[in-house]
Amino acid sequence: MKDYKKYFIIPAAPEDVFLALTNPATLHLWSGEEAIMSTEVGSEFSLWEGSITGKNLEFITGKKIVQEWYFGEQAEPSIVTIVLHQHQKGTSAELRHTNIPDEAYEDIVEGWNEVYFGSLIDFYEE
Repeated sequence: MKDYKKYFIIPAAPEDVFLALTNPATLHLWSGEEAIMSTEVGSEFSLWEGSITGKNLEFITGKKIVQEWYFGEQAEPSIVTIVLHQHQKGTSAELRHTNIPDEAYEDIVEGWNEVYFGSLIDFYEE
């Protein structure tokens, strides 16, 4: 199991980024894919046509998202924590993803950089 941590600068206010990551309609706008998402703790979510699924564990509106991502039958949960900080250019999103299966690590890191946060940053830069 591996962990990944990175900061992303997004040219939008933290409240807007929070909505972009938690509102199904806004998720669809920037990802181009249907999303199942709720800010109800314990609810399950699905992004990118089911390629990312999991359970929502914690929300602090405009500031923090904690999710468990599913990777089959792994013993320890894979936890994603995104903390949003005000930044002079908009938002600094602090990403921490723990317990990534070794065989999925490279794909997950590429997904975070290119698809997930890459698409979100592109959306706000346009």
